[in-house]
Amino acid sequence: MHIVACVKQTPKSDNVKIDPATGCLIRSGAESAMNPFDEYALEEAVLLKEQLGGTVSVITMGPPQAEAVLRDSIARGADRVYQLGDRAFAGSDTWSTSYALSKGIEKINSILPVDLIICGKQTNDSDTGHIGPQISAWLGWPNAAFVKKVIAADDKTITVERLTEDGGEVLQLPYPCVLSVVKDINSPRVRSVKGRLAAKRAEITVWTADDVAADKEKLGITHCPTRVVKSFVPKREVTASVVAGANAKERGAKLVALLKENNYI
Repeated sequence: MHIVACVKQTPKSDNVKIDPATGCLIRSGAESAMNPFDEYALEEAVLLKEQLGGTVSVITMGPPQAEAVLRDSIARGADRVYQLGDRAFAGSDTWSTSYALSKGIEKINSILPVDLIICGKQTNDSDTGHIGPQISAWLGWPNAAFVKKVIAADDKTITVERLTEDGGEVLQLPYPCVLSVVKDINSPRVRSVKGRLAAKRAEITVWTADDVAADKEKLGITHCPTRVVKSFVPKREVTASVVAGANAKERGAKLVALLKENNYI
């Protein structure tokens, strides 16, 4: 089995700051790491490899420093790593990012046929949850999002349990397919000494937009159908009013009057 895990380098969750002037995330100088949700996607890929045999490839899209998360992926059990690194990708929204990743996966598929793609359910810097389902749409492969458990897997199908708004459901998907997983699915392993040594020696394959035959009219900030105009941390203001009165009946009447005055009832 050949499994591809999609990962992203993001600011550490306790290190996210917003520029008060522009309203955008401050990424320069910020300590980065693998997106926390992607740790679970990679771990599930490695667990399936250990169960069924095969290869785990990891792909990321990002600047040169994103190499760090690929080496981290090797330390966690991945076999091959690929980076989409090109200025043409800069500023891409989820539509453009998922397109670029789908083209990278098509390239990987031409080298070694891909059976399964696993993504984290979202990233901690945008929280959209779009990438997995959008990759499946670009590739035309079946998709299951919010997967909390892999029930069974063989060389033809994978059966999963996924969360829904009113509970859950069990789905059986044929290969090739795409999964987006939640944190409940596993507990990521500690990097081994052997894995860390392998990470240092690992060869990272870097591809440009031309290398993966991507349409540049679908890439980058100038071609995105959506754009983040501003990001901000909501201000929380807690206020309270005490309703006074001689007895419960009087206090109740005043409370009702106050609620009507503020159009709550």
